Amino acid sequence: MSIPRCSRDLMGFSRQLTRQCTRYPRRPPHARLPARAIASYTAPHQANAISVIQSNVDSSSDEFKENERLMNEAMARLEQLTRSAQQGGPAKAREKHLARKKMLPRDRVTALIDPGTTFMELSPLAGHELYPEADVPAGGIITGIGVVEGVTCVIVANDSTVKGGTYYPITVKKHLRAQAVAQENKLPCIYLVDSGGANLPHQSDVFPDREHFGRIFYNQARMSSQGIPQVSVVMGLCTAGGAYVPAMSDENIIVQGQGHIFLAGPPLVKAATGEEVSAEELGGGAMHTSVSGVSDYLAVDDAHAIVLARRCISNLNWPHKAAPPQTSYSEPLYPASELLGIASTNLRKPLPIHEVIARIVDGSHFAEFKRDYGTTLVTGFASIYGHRVGIVANNGILFGTSAQKGAHFIELCAQRGIPLVFLQNISGFMVGAQAEREGIAKHGAKLVTAVACADVPKFTVVVGGSYGAGNYGMCGRAYGPRFLWMWPNARIGVMGGEQLASVMQTVGQKADPELRDRIERESDAVYSSARLWVSEPNPSDLRNLRRKGVTR
Repeated sequence: MSIPRCSRDLMGFSRQLTRQCTRYPRRPPHARLPARAIASYTAPHQANAISVIQSNVDSSSDEFKENERLMNEAMARLEQLTRSAQQGGPAKAREKHLARKKMLPRDRVTALIDPGTTFMELSPLAGHELYPEADVPAGGIITGIGVVEGVTCVIVANDSTVKGGTYYPITVKKHLRAQAVAQENKLPCIYLVDSGGANLPHQSDVFPDREHFGRIFYNQARMSSQGIPQVSVVMGLCTAGGAYVPAMSDENIIVQGQGHIFLAGPPLVKAATGEEVSAEELGGGAMHTSVSGVSDYLAVDDAHAIVLARRCISNLNWPHKAAPPQTSYSEPLYPASELLGIASTNLRKPLPIHEVIARIVDGSHFAEFKRDYGTTLVTGFASIYGHRVGIVANNGILFGTSAQKGAHFIELCAQRGIPLVFLQNISGFMVGAQAEREGIAKHGAKLVTAVACADVPKFTVVVGGSYGAGNYGMCGRAYGPRFLWMWPNARIGVMGGEQLASVMQTVGQKADPELRDRIERESDAVYSSARLWVSEPNPSDLRNLRRKGVTR
């Protein structure tokens, strides 16, 4: 699925490459090095500097064309699912929403961001086929990063066309994930509120635990105390605990006759106290802006509310304006579109990871670290859109030497403040008697520790398999990457279906075809995306992912 191409305003800054890189011919004759599938040519005057990755891809081969065809089919499936999710709730719910003179949620977001910029949506496939009893497109909430009045912000917009905007467990998880992005990157938050609160049939999975509904307000309080602005626009219902979203914001706007903020609605008030009161009298805009003081600005409609929200952002005096364009970078020597033919849907086939790197880094320049040691893990320095990064990429199973090399490189990047990009294609760590005698557990622990302790921005892309402890050593979700993307051909799991069948036979059990099929289904990119484990990009957009990541 193609992620929308965000403007340069969404670029984070790392240290710039001070030396201009020389652009070499695509296939210089002296680059034929049979010892390596992917040769690394270094000009004499750059012997100790940066080398250019030379590509051996044959885009006219049958294998390339078949890979490309299958990858395009996988992407078409994701694009179709995404378009469907972005429609929101059923047509009847959308018509009812519009009949109330309310803007559709995605139209609100489009009107909020600066003209000419794009919205980097997060997790559009959240909630896909997650609840048997209901369809919850996009998890019932729209989240992402956009530029408002020149300021990069996180935007969270309830979609009341989906079950009244109520919070399912996945809705809470997606809201919290957006707040985590805001807190890590110090981005102002804008909440477009239109929600009926917790989805009561799922209340036990929404309300009481640490990462449930209450964490939203905890995060708001913490971010506000850290100087990260919180702005709310109440465009519909804002009931029960949800009333704390505007109440805990630094500034909030409410739409007259449409927005309502109260801890208990009229029916509950009557049941509890016997008092009969209308929604407008109980928690309408006029009352909250003139009597209670809960709201700061009264808007006449959605469009006016968005104008007021933009004015709030313009008055932040925010020092972190969206970054200007970088100019000192060169494009890769090879087209990113070739990634579609390089990656295979058959994960048993090796993925030439240098070919991937050559299509995402500036000028295809890559300063490989410990090139001839622990060769099943590729590490090195490069730049992406002028931003220096450290790349950690799988090139086979992880041995003890590979793990040592990875830990060393990650620690170097952490010391120097260089963001890390992980390219995952890993079946796991080496097993067996010899590996255990060589201390694979100890070396693997060093790698996992280095990943966990690296306090620099981390970005992970699953370009193939992501199995077992290899997922941990390559910065899986549990290790705090700021963003984690997954190609449509990729898989995540404890092990693959074939490995499971082999293990069951080894322990004397008959292989269960249904279990094997379930494991294959649960390792799929769509399944992972629906649960917010990953987001799912177009492989040819890989270079832009780092560009869109915020590294402040």
